[in-house]
Amino acid sequence: MVRVRFAPSPTGYLHIGGARTALFNWLFARKNKGTFVLRIEDTDEVRSTKDSVQAILDSLTWMGLDWDEGPKMNLSSREPLDVSRGQGPHAPYFQAKRAEMGMYQPFVEKLMKVGQAYHCFCSPEELEEMRKKAHLEKRPPRYDGRCRKLSEKQKKDFEAQGRKPVVRFVMPEEGVTEFEDLVHSKVCFENKLLYDFILVKASGFPTYNFACVVDDATMDVTHVIRGDDHISNTPLQVQLYQALGFGDKLPKFAHLSMILGPDGARLSKRHGATSTLEYRDQGYLPEALRNYLALLGWSTSDSQQIFEWKELQEKFDLSGCQKNPATFDPAKLLWMNGEYLRKLNPEELLSRAKPFLEPQPWFQTRSDGEVLKAVTLEREKYKLLSEVPHLVDFFFKEVEYDPEAVQKVLQAPGASDVLGNLKLDLQGAESFSEKYLEDRIRTFCKAKGYKTGQVFHPIRVAVSGRTQGPSLFAMMEVMGKEKVLSRIDSALNLIAQHS
Repeated sequence: MVRVRFAPSPTGYLHIGGARTALFNWLFARKNKGTFVLRIEDTDEVRSTKDSVQAILDSLTWMGLDWDEGPKMNLSSREPLDVSRGQGPHAPYFQAKRAEMGMYQPFVEKLMKVGQAYHCFCSPEELEEMRKKAHLEKRPPRYDGRCRKLSEKQKKDFEAQGRKPVVRFVMPEEGVTEFEDLVHSKVCFENKLLYDFILVKASGFPTYNFACVVDDATMDVTHVIRGDDHISNTPLQVQLYQALGFGDKLPKFAHLSMILGPDGARLSKRHGATSTLEYRDQGYLPEALRNYLALLGWSTSDSQQIFEWKELQEKFDLSGCQKNPATFDPAKLLWMNGEYLRKLNPEELLSRAKPFLEPQPWFQTRSDGEVLKAVTLEREKYKLLSEVPHLVDFFFKEVEYDPEAVQKVLQAPGASDVLGNLKLDLQGAESFSEKYLEDRIRTFCKAKGYKTGQVFHPIRVAVSGRTQGPSLFAMMEVMGKEKVLSRIDSALNLIAQHS
């Protein structure tokens, strides 16, 4: 059975690259009727925070990526973070808690016993000296193994000096380490270029490479799908699998291509939002972000762009992943979000927009039915949910006239007469439906000898304060006769003040 894991380090928010990794793991699990495990790799004692854990959980929940095993589902920021509990047979799913419970210690002892690990007492200064020497000799920095063969007396002398050792793994110095990658095919590393990496820090905490292997093996992970920045870690982990006797549990690896910004540099903050929750707060839909992320380094044979959620789960396959870096295009994501917004029915659109509407003072005094009519009128223009309040607020609060619109339209010669005559005509309107209004105002234009633009532009600015907006007659119908006439009065007063 397929078992995959998403294992973020809680040292910040879930960024776009991490969100894509989570999505690909989730899709692969669902496509293969497997298990999606969420594991928090919080072995960085200094940088790991509970706020970051919460942000990761919130991000995955918002994106609709539920996990089969991992921390408690639906954990809100109002609940205390309980790292000891989880859903699934391998709890806890926090590495720091697993370390605290001594779950890695037996594996350290096993490696020490068979001579595959040793205590290293080298100071930071000595390690820096090694790096400098390697640089001068124009070779890759590599730990020189000087602590591999320490005598008991040397160890005791170092301990007497107050040095706290780390535990290092004994890497082979000859031959190659190779593995099959589902994206990059065969990958091969010369062992002489690798190094004796640290298994356990001086603090007693396991390192990423060590805890990762132990957890993946004991949690029966079958596929490791992660970013290609981890390729250099993989030969170390392959050797560790073998040394621990987990060779038969070696997972299949798939390293996903790097994500670049539009300028070809690695995606970073300067390219815009990188946190998943920032996109939520800007008004993106999770289904649009999922669809767009799926296209970063993966495609179908026919280069399909828009996917229904179930369809994406059915079509996703690692064979469609590409080696070349993917380019994150904010303009394409914005376009895609607009496409998804237009697919929502009016009621769903209003529901999704409510987090952005609720802070508006006017919204509290309006019924959903009133707001729905206005929101529906502009649905073809929305690209972000956060745009909804600004595009419809003129229906519900005092009209605010755009100075440029006043100057160009309301202060144009004849505008006052047009609005005054139109107001008199609309006072006799028997209906205020869209069709009735259009027929009546066009008849008014013909009778008065006005071109339609001479009337349509002033009435739009008069009732909305803007030169752009929804269909004029539909907008007037939603406003109603009383409000339209009142706003024409306001516009006439404004023109008088400027004359």
